[in-house]
Amino acid sequence: MRRLFPLAALLLATALAPLADPARAASDAEARGLAIAQEAERRDAGWRDSTVKAVMLLKDRRGQTRERSLRMWMLEKPGNAGDKTLTIFDTPPDMKGTIFLAHAVAGRDDNLWLYLPSLKRVKRISSSNKTGAFFGSEFAYEDIAAQEIGKFTYRYLGDKPCGGLTCYVVERRPAYANSGYSALVTFFGSKEYRVQRIEYMDRKGRQMKVLSLSGYRVYAGRYWRPARLLMENLKTGKSTVLTYSDYSFGTGLSDADFDPGRLRDIQ
Repeated sequence: MRRLFPLAALLLATALAPLADPARAASDAEARGLAIAQEAERRDAGWRDSTVKAVMLLKDRRGQTRERSLRMWMLEKPGNAGDKTLTIFDTPPDMKGTIFLAHAVAGRDDNLWLYLPSLKRVKRISSSNKTGAFFGSEFAYEDIAAQEIGKFTYRYLGDKPCGGLTCYVVERRPAYANSGYSALVTFFGSKEYRVQRIEYMDRKGRQMKVLSLSGYRVYAGRYWRPARLLMENLKTGKSTVLTYSDYSFGTGLSDADFDPGRLRDIQ
């Protein structure tokens, strides 16, 4: 369950219960960064399973757009077992029934699979390909898999304004092989620990993408989720917007629903 809320995407949400501020409790930058990430994860623990609908809008540098609709299923796993994420495309017609499955693994490369209905086969995605574009979007495959705490090292960079909030800024460096990033600079709201922004640095340490999260609402009386994710590619001028709706929790999903051998049976 040690994850950022998946896209997909990405990503951390929080619960409401306030505790002592870990950003001030830890004594050095590495310990503070880890403490902030752990507190954000702690506040989101216990959701067990969840589903959501989404619309993905891809925009090129000329402003031309393409739209896709999809569903996401998520399964929370205890300890370091690694959360599971499944993405099902419903439109456009040529993508209908395409499924992406990710089993997150702390400390090493995730297990990724792709089901292509035109071929009627399940394909394993190699770790060297996880940096590729997620179905032509500005998200990468590695952005969609759950972001386990153990997949990164952490360093607290300080406090900065972010919108109308003050954010704890934490540098997360991938501790697994074959990442497309040298670091993810993550802005956590200092009150609720909701992620507001992530700056993705390329392998040379230059900023390549920015993810902005907005429209947070609380579900099931406890779990905060964003309504909109905007990923902007600063190098290409392209962007992708994910708009979420119909979040559900406690739907009864189990490990059997995330079995690669059963992807052909999912409707």
